[in-house]
Amino acid sequence: MSIISAAVRQIVTHKLKHRGLLESKLRSHLTRPTSCLLCHSSGITSRALKRCRGPSFQFVRCIQVVVNSYEMPEKKFERLPKDVVPKNYNIRLQPDIEKFTFVGSEEVEVEVKSSVKFIRLNCVDIDIKEATFQGTSKVKGELSYDKDEENVTITFPSDLEVGTGVLRLSFTGELNDKMKGFYRSKYTTPSGEERYAAVTQFEPTDARRAFPCWDEPAVKATFDVTMVAPQDRVVLSNMPVKSESPLESNNTMKVVSFERTPIMSTYLLAFVVGEFDYVEDRDSDNVLIRVYTPKGKKEQGQFALEVAQKTLPFYKDYFGIAYPLPKIDLIAVADFSAGAMENWGLVTYRETALLVDPQNTSARVRQWVALVVGHELAHQWFGNLVTMEWWTHLWLNEGFASWIEYLCVDHCFPEYDVWTQFINTDMGRALELDALDNSHPIEVEVNRPSEVDEIFDAISYSKGASVIRMLHSYIGDGSFRKGMNLYLNRHKFGNTQTEDLWAALEEASGKPVGSMMSTWTSQMGFPVLKVSQKQEGRSRTLTVEQEKFCADGKQAGEGYLWLLPVTVSTASKPDVPVKTILLDCSSSTITLDDISPDEWIKVNAGTVGVYRVQYSAEMLEQLIPAIRDKSLPPKDRLGLQNDLYALARAGRASAVDVLKVTEAFVNEDNYTVWSDLSMNLSSVAQLLQYTDVYPQFKAYVIKLFSSVAASVGWDSQPGEGHLVSMLRDIVLTRMGRYGDKATVAEAEKRFLAHASGEQVLPADLRGPVYITVLTNGGEAVFDKMLELYDKADMQEEKARINRALGSTQDEGLIRRTLQFAMSDKVRSQDSVFVIGGVTGSVKGRELAWQFVKDNWKELHNRYEGGFLLSRLVKSTTENFVTEEKAKEVEEFFTVNPAPAAERTVQQSCENIRLNARWMSREAEAVSAYLKSKA
Repeated sequence: MSIISAAVRQIVTHKLKHRGLLESKLRSHLTRPTSCLLCHSSGITSRALKRCRGPSFQFVRCIQVVVNSYEMPEKKFERLPKDVVPKNYNIRLQPDIEKFTFVGSEEVEVEVKSSVKFIRLNCVDIDIKEATFQGTSKVKGELSYDKDEENVTITFPSDLEVGTGVLRLSFTGELNDKMKGFYRSKYTTPSGEERYAAVTQFEPTDARRAFPCWDEPAVKATFDVTMVAPQDRVVLSNMPVKSESPLESNNTMKVVSFERTPIMSTYLLAFVVGEFDYVEDRDSDNVLIRVYTPKGKKEQGQFALEVAQKTLPFYKDYFGIAYPLPKIDLIAVADFSAGAMENWGLVTYRETALLVDPQNTSARVRQWVALVVGHELAHQWFGNLVTMEWWTHLWLNEGFASWIEYLCVDHCFPEYDVWTQFINTDMGRALELDALDNSHPIEVEVNRPSEVDEIFDAISYSKGASVIRMLHSYIGDGSFRKGMNLYLNRHKFGNTQTEDLWAALEEASGKPVGSMMSTWTSQMGFPVLKVSQKQEGRSRTLTVEQEKFCADGKQAGEGYLWLLPVTVSTASKPDVPVKTILLDCSSSTITLDDISPDEWIKVNAGTVGVYRVQYSAEMLEQLIPAIRDKSLPPKDRLGLQNDLYALARAGRASAVDVLKVTEAFVNEDNYTVWSDLSMNLSSVAQLLQYTDVYPQFKAYVIKLFSSVAASVGWDSQPGEGHLVSMLRDIVLTRMGRYGDKATVAEAEKRFLAHASGEQVLPADLRGPVYITVLTNGGEAVFDKMLELYDKADMQEEKARINRALGSTQDEGLIRRTLQFAMSDKVRSQDSVFVIGGVTGSVKGRELAWQFVKDNWKELHNRYEGGFLLSRLVKSTTENFVTEEKAKEVEEFFTVNPAPAAERTVQQSCENIRLNARWMSREAEAVSAYLKSKA
């Protein structure tokens, strides 16, 4: 009962004031009346709960009873009134990078649309000193803050007259250490001195931490920014510098004013004060591009500069609209929670997402930089020029940019073969998450800004990108381009909803885009197509049936239907679809002519459709030789095995049969196919770690990888492609982690030479070597790795080392890694990944989870309200394998609520229960099979 009381107290404190939100959350948790595990109550009959869906949250009735017992009115979130709206902000800020404070003032030109006595705008952690309004006369306002709603109401002595006026505010604030709003970022100068920069991160709702504003995406305005900063600091904002002069009262300071911005949303504003070098050039349209780097490292900005030079003209051509600003800055920020942020004209990045060292950057990171640059520059049009009306449509920004970044990089670097990688890195990730009961639709109603962080996930980004890729393929590139131009020109400098994009694409293509895509954005999940065939002479008829794919293999019931393009390829034409239909019902038939009986058929050609395929045994058997001889194209080999692993996890296929199919990949040489296969084998490994057959599984994987390991070897060859380097990384990592003796011996030899300075490891080999020696070594290796970490001058190398440390198998060293994660040596943005790095073993998993519980208060304080908290929760909980662990996780987060990670907690518990089912269903048969292969 004490746990219940604590849970109720916490949840009521956090949520009761937003009762509508509470009930909406509860609806996502229950499928039917259930009993409370903690107090044995049963028969939940609350009207709100009858509509609930999802299997977790077992003690909700107790909470609901207490909530209902409180006699207090519902307090629903309301967006800001539109009686007074801004037209232009004239902002002046002076950060103190020693005291970590700032002073500011602003003059906001506003339009008073109706006669009111007050102005309400957003404001958090800002102390307004004075507020006045200048209309026909000047009046002083009284301030009233609402901390929970993150706003301030300024009340005036009499009604404001309809028309224009100026709201003047003076205020102070804090340069916080939370990586949001206007915050401080610590860096080290080339001489070794620690200093701070003042930087911004406003998306989704943190501009209000820098200056009082209407902090909603639809309330657009223009901005005039002036910054007061030390003379020796670089000062940047969205627009070019208009003027720069010494501060009259202090000639060690300067006043920098910037040109007026286009009309834009507050979350896209940015400013930076710090010490940076830069490289610059212009694109073919004479747009000035600069890449800002830490002092002394400007050569590390050259690759991103070259990518940007290619990317801006590509997007201009694709969208049919020139880049709207006169310059674009890309800047590496030392402390940054996200990968990057698309501020208009001043894009901020983590160092690891922007900087490329010619000698010390791996092929994988180089490719990552290209994709992130492509993603953020796409937003300059799609998101900045045209912006979603409210956070409900966040996916429209992020899903689109996550798709077109691949189109852009494929244009710039066709040798990267990024579209095959898309199936692994984005589509596969999205399908894995979206099969859960605790997923959510692509477009999810956001009732209040605090809910936005929950949907910065693989559904908004990766599933969004996947359905756009499918739509692009269905209507064709020409129609897609035409539709994009219509959409952007029709809505430029304005705000849109999802339907606006569908309308433009439907108009351009003449195809039922709106009706098709609504089935993908408004309902959760995706289908599995069950396929069977019948041969009659030279004709073959396929029967396809769609149903919702559930991660636990259950029948989802009626009511789920998608409009989906179904494509088919054949052995005689493996690279192009020979037939495409739009499946708009639960089942249909497809007839193919001139097909011999022994010819294989592949449904979902190129793995473009966002669905899984379950073949009849006969059809699957025909495809296996095409895997072995690679006549089935890489995208299809990848999609086929990825579907098989998912079907086995759901209990719709035998895990043993899937392992047998896996052996057909013995001749595989494609990087992305191996990458996906490796990830699936790793997920099996995490389960088999709880059995006595794990050694046999490692031997099985070593044997599977041996041929490709011999093929790629240890050293790059002259003229070797980008993807071979990435393949070598995966193969050697897997061989080393699983203890292949020859791989371990070679890695240890090369590590000793590297650590002593005798022979520095190439960047592409460092990851696999570090992981191998840490997995198989002891304290001496661990200490040497920490020495290398301390000496490393590049954040990429520090990240490579700190994420590898958790590979150690020694309990004492795992504990040291966890302590190291929270030390001053690790940036707050990286601590989550260091902690998650220890979860690759059973012991590491247990220790990491205990560490999170023991340090929850500090961790929650660090990451509250951000997506890093969700990543921490996910990595340290989802790979357990018992019902007891699922309950333990649920109970902990009931007593210690984390609203920004609430959905992640539910998903983790669901995954734990899926793991438990797999263990009871498959472990014995898989064990017997692996022992027979030993």
